[in-house]
Amino acid sequence: MPKLPIVKARELIRVLRKLGFEEFHRVGSHAQFKRGDGRRTTVPIHSGKDIKKKTLKSILDDLEISIKEFIKILKS
Repeated sequence: MPKLPIVKARELIRVLRKLGFEEFHRVGSHAQFKRGDGRRTTVPIHSGKDIKKKTLKSILDDLEISIKEFIKILKS
């Protein structure tokens, strides 16, 4: 199993949009994204800071994708 990459919120949001997620709500530094099939997740947006590994793992679980799939989309 590959290791979780270190990503910033901007990179994570780019992957979410490629997967078909749309931002539907934002409060302070947290943006909520959803997709037509009912999947949703919340992304903390703190400029210049990396997403913590546990937070990223939780987001990937919400998206129902593997680390390998995430890395593939991130690199494309």
